[in-house]
Amino acid sequence: MTNPKSQIQNPKLHRGLFVGLVTLDLIYLADSAPKNNQKLVAADYTVAAGGPATNASVTFAHLGNQATVLGVVGCHPMTQLIYSDLENYQVAIADLNPNKDTSPPVSSIIVTQATGERAIVSINAAKTQASITSIPANILSADIDIILIDGHQMEVGQAIAQMAKAKNIPVVIDGGSWKAGFEEILPFVDYAVCSANFYPPNCTTEVEVFDYLSNFGIPYIAITHGEQPISYLSSNQRGTVDTPEIAAVDTLGAGDIFHGAFCHYILWDNFSDALAQAANIAASSCQFFGTRHWMNAKS
Repeated sequence: MTNPKSQIQNPKLHRGLFVGLVTLDLIYLADSAPKNNQKLVAADYTVAAGGPATNASVTFAHLGNQATVLGVVGCHPMTQLIYSDLENYQVAIADLNPNKDTSPPVSSIIVTQATGERAIVSINAAKTQASITSIPANILSADIDIILIDGHQMEVGQAIAQMAKAKNIPVVIDGGSWKAGFEEILPFVDYAVCSANFYPPNCTTEVEVFDYLSNFGIPYIAITHGEQPISYLSSNQRGTVDTPEIAAVDTLGAGDIFHGAFCHYILWDNFSDALAQAANIAASSCQFFGTRHWMNAKS
């Protein structure tokens, strides 16, 4: 498989804004997830900033672009780990609540060594919702080329999507799962890239999901299925994109990485080719433990 680093294209620096969840991820590699009253000794561990928009922003920056994540971070001592990680990958932070002195959301993740499957205990952004008054002034004035919204800061995401539409900036949503309020963002979306777990109200099949999203006028829709082919709808034309066959070491963050890579490639390629390129990047990431080690792999 082609190494991700060899796929970087950068004759022009692109700028992306990634709106949503910022967490601190504590990631362990172990034989299995623990059972009740069981203690495990991990084979390895790593600590990184996490969240769908955050991991996507790191991937976008790694592929030769300029990335900013817009979310709640705050000033608790634990946030220094988030700042350090994102600074290392040259991702800027636009903090929606810089004076918040409580700890950031923390995710504890156990990756099963034999299969690459993960178990996650986390706190999402439910307790750290920001209002539109927290959006930094001129956040879209710096030649932003693309915006990704993960739905974890819904009020802010809706406002950003509306502003983007007025400025003709393409908007991507990371539809990992349905979240109340997405229906207010969908009218402004250009690319809906969703998982097989994304079921809007009254939708129980993939066909119904495609129809639901199409009714909002979204021209490009894709649904991923893990290692199975990606289904897509492009200008009323349906198709599929194959994904690479790999031996997965760790599937954590693969969807987030896919979305970050998609935001890069859609600025260069057509929809189906961008999906295929993003699938290659996500598959590469699954061959390494954690959400960062794949970026350090040698060609």
